[in-house]
This record gives sequence, C-alpha cells and structure tokens, in this order.
Amino acid sequence: MEAIGTYYLALAYHLHEQGGQVAVLNPLIIRRFIQIHLGKSKTDRKDAYWLLRYGQQQAVKPWQPAESVLVECRQLEQVTEQLLKQKTMVSNLLEALQRQPVISHLAQQWLQQTWQLLDDQVQALETELLTLLETRFSREMTLLRSIPGIGRKTAGLLLLFAGGFTRLDNYRQLIAKAGLSPREYTSGTSVRGKVRITKMGGGLIRGKLFMCSFAAIKFNAACKALYDRLVAKGKNGKVALIAVCNKLLKQAFAIVKSGVPYHADFTKNFA
Repeated sequence: MEAIGTYYLALAYHLHEQGGQVAVLNPLIIRRFIQIHLGKSKTDRKDAYWLLRYGQQQAVKPWQPAESVLVECRQLEQVTEQLLKQKTMVSNLLEALQRQPVISHLAQQWLQQTWQLLDDQVQALETELLTLLETRFSREMTLLRSIPGIGRKTAGLLLLFAGGFTRLDNYRQLIAKAGLSPREYTSGTSVRGKVRITKMGGGLIRGKLFMCSFAAIKFNAACKALYDRLVAKGKNGKVALIAVCNKLLKQAFAIVKSGVPYHADFTKNFA
C-alpha cells in the first residue's frame, strides 16, 4: 500500500496485528514505476494493479508499526507546528492593525489575548514532547546534546525524525530522509546544472539544522573546519552551511550508534 496521509494506517495496523506481511511505499516510488512502464490511466483499480506489479518485481521491506511513544510525539509535533502557524498569522494581523490610522482597541486586545493563548499552548506542548522523549530515550538525548550546535529542542526533534535511530543502517539514509542529499544535473559536456539538495521530505528538521549550523561553525571543531575549507574554495556561505548540516547528521548518527559522546577528535568512520 502507499503511505497517503493517515488513510493507510488503520489497515496497516489491522493487517499487522493479524499476522499479515505489510509493505508501505512512498507514493512517489509508485508514480515513477508507472511512468517507467508508460502507464496512462489513473483509477483505483489501476493503482492496485501497479502496486501488485511493483511488489512482484521489487524487493520491499516489511512494515513495522512505530513505537507508541513516537506516534504520540509525532502527533504533538504536528499540533505544535499548526499552532505556530496560527501564532504567526495572528502576529501578522496585529502588525497590520497597528499600522492603521484608526485602531479598534477591542480587536487589538482580542488578537493579543489569542497570541498569548497560542504561545502558552505551544510551550506546553513542546515541554510535554521533550519530556516524553527524554523519558523514553534518555541515553540518546544526552548523546545528541553533547554535539556542539545541537540543543535540547533540536536533539528531541532529530531523535523523533530519525525514529530513535533504530531503523537506520547508515548516515546516508538519515541525510536522504532529511532531503539533504545532493542532486546533480549534468549531460555530456555542455549541460552543467547547479548541484542542489533534493529537499524531499524533512523540511522541519532541515530548518532546525540550518539554524544550528550557525552555532556549529563557531563551537564544533569538525563543522568549523569543513565550513572554513569550503569557503576558502570559493563556495558561498549558504552552500557551506548546508554541508555543515550534513556533518551534524553524520555526527549524530555516529554518536548515537556508538554510544560515545562528542569530542573534538571524533574521527572514526561509521559510514
């Protein structure tokens, strides 16, 4: 089945509980598979047919339900993100109202109260989210926070994003999951497109890592060396910072898997 919203979850859980073998696939994989085979029609019956063909021709990993605490934490994360969007919207309304020549004090009061309510809710949810993660993944949280540039909140979001690091075999999978893998576009000797990151999934964690990269190039020895080397080669600052984000993910994977906290000469390759 395809991972489409939350619609597949009830069926996947039911089949797994009954002892069935379930494979949950990224819809983009099936779309590309259909395109490769020049499929034209789009119906539920056709989609089921292509899923069957893919399963017959390709090796797929059996799906396992996520740990209940991770499911709960992801729900808290999703609600928090929605409240943050509402908070931004209310803040914009307040700013626009204050620029008016005539201001309704009642409207201003209600907007300020709404903003404060949303802020309180966001803080309460973030506290509960981090408490749950620190209770279940105390060791991993401590290890991640030992990395200069990664604070408590980012450590929690990274741990949640990586699913506790239990189903990742190497750091490349983590980088790809975060949408930070480079995408090259060249053809022959004439076409030389810019190398960009894929940005496929992981938008929230990419944003958090990018903000962390500013602290990492000051206090994280390996990240600072990487940033300085790329800038010296003529790379612009943003490209160098994205490389630092990759370095942080490599460090996070290596440190969690090894159980060894960060130290400046941490050079062992865990690829």
